[in-house]
This record gives sequence, C-alpha cells and structure tokens, in this order.
Amino acid sequence: MGEILERRRKDTAERIAKLRLELKHAEKLCSRVACVYMTGSFSRGEASRYSDLDLFIVGKAASGKRSLAGLNEILIKSDLVRATRKLGIPDFSGEGEYLTHYTVEDIVSTLGKPEDDVSNTFTARLLLLLESRPLIGEAVYQEVIPEVVQAYCRDYQDHSSGFVPGFLANDILRMWRTFCVNYEARTQSAPPAKKAKRKIKNYKLKHSRLLTCYSALLYLLVLFLRNKTVSPDDIVGMIALTPTERLEWLSRQAEASDARPKVEELLSLYEEFLARTDVSEDELVKRFMDPGTNKTYSESQYSFGDLVFEVLQAIGKNNRFHRLLVV
Repeated sequence: MGEILERRRKDTAERIAKLRLELKHAEKLCSRVACVYMTGSFSRGEASRYSDLDLFIVGKAASGKRSLAGLNEILIKSDLVRATRKLGIPDFSGEGEYLTHYTVEDIVSTLGKPEDDVSNTFTARLLLLLESRPLIGEAVYQEVIPEVVQAYCRDYQDHSSGFVPGFLANDILRMWRTFCVNYEARTQSAPPAKKAKRKIKNYKLKHSRLLTCYSALLYLLVLFLRNKTVSPDDIVGMIALTPTERLEWLSRQAEASDARPKVEELLSLYEEFLARTDVSEDELVKRFMDPGTNKTYSESQYSFGDLVFEVLQAIGKNNRFHRLLVV
C-alpha cells in the first residue's frame, strides 16, 4: 500500500468515527430494524476533503410493512443532514433524492425483473455488494448481506462442487456497462464547461467505478481457480474488502502470481488518480478544459483500463468462469 492510499484510509476512518458519534440518536432509531450503508469514496476508504457522502437505507419488513416507521425515517435523515453539515461534509447530491429507504424484500424481489432498473434497486443492491460499509445499524447490515448473496446463489446447493457465480457476475458486468451507457447518453451537445464536467465523471468512472466492479470479479475468479467453485461465504468475504483491498489480496495469491506486477502497477496508477482528483471541482474543470492536461488524463484512464484487462487475462487462463466474463 502506497503513502497516498494509507493516508486516505486513515483519514476516512477518522472522519467516519466522528460521524458515528454525531449519529447516536439515529443509531437508536435504527435499532434492529434498519441500517444506513455508505457507498462511494467513504465506503472505499479513500474520501478526500471534497467528497460527499453517498448513503442508502435498508430496513426489515414484516407482513409487507416496513419495520422502520415513516417518522423515524425522517428523523434519521434529519440527523444525517445535521451531522454532515456539522462536520463540513458536502451536502447530499440531488438535494438528498438518492437517500432512499428500501426493504430487504425490495432489493431481493426485483432481482432480474424489469422494475429493478426503474426502482433503482439494481444500483442499491449492486453497490451494497461491491463497495458498501455500514454507517449505522451494523447488526442489520450483517443480516442483509448473506440474504442478498443467497438470492444470487439459489443453485449453489445443487452445484456446490463446481459453482460459477454467473448470475452475480452478469449483474456486475451489467452494472459496469450501465455506468458507461449513462455517461455516453449525457455527453452530447454540451458547452465547454459542462463537457469538462462530463469528462471528469468519465475520468472517475474509468478508475473508481471500473475498479469497484472488476476487483470483485477478479477476486471471485481467483477463488474459482483455487477451489473450482465459489461459495456464498466466498462472496461475503469479497464484500468485506474494499476494491483496493481486493487488489492487495490479489497480489498475495499464488493463483495470481503471473499478474502480480500488473496488479501492483494498478494500485500505483490508482493512487495517482486519487492525487489528481484531490482538488475542488472548479479546479478539475479548469484542468480538463486545458487540452494538454485533458489529453494526459484521458490517456491515463485508458492505460488503467488496459491494465485491468491484462490482469483479467493473466489470471483467467481461459477457464469456465473467465469465459463467462468475456463472452
């Protein structure tokens, strides 16, 4: 682990600890009925001073009714707004419109259905599995994870000796491609400053979002190489690590020895990305409006993607799971 990543992890952990101290009342309101989990840079352990907080609320349900009362949900959201403002964390994006309350049933029952995208449960579920950390209500969070994982492993008992997590892998790939499609759809016919902002989103997409998705796939691929199967417990273990922690784990595995230099290079390039984005959005816009800087940053994001592909190819060795990820 490099100096930048080590410092970000330490600083992020300290900021989260302070945030939890401000949320003791919200913690009581969640008590055994709901959790609030983080996604984004805070959950990945790499928040900068400019990072906002991305949150979802997931609660239990009984007889089709939410266990977290509506008024208590409002109070929790109020506490979250107050706490983030007190600690100088930027306000929630979209005036908090994405701070949504789902039940576990909402997240699991829509899996594979058309309404999964419309209701945004697809994003909530995939980010839960790929880069989440509990902020409050950790006991409920620890109950939710295995339940969601099990929904992706319905056939495991019948195929435990050679289980390929194809359902989950396909959703992870769909998540990555959805990110890409959404970016392309919103990039047309914009003035220079707005185009620069879209380029910033693309730059971040081709680093943090790419790593979020493919670090998970690489982790599971190595386990499949080792054990010729992937268990639900393996997936839970993957969820417990951040994307960069998965890369660090990967570099220590014998099955990934051929890819070790490239994995270490990936971590180095990712730290370079973190350093470059540790400025205000206005400063980033200026940089991306400069043709020379824009060219340098664009080339680096393609280099990062190339490296991810090379690691995937070096580890995959054309086995069944690798083939599923490619075709």
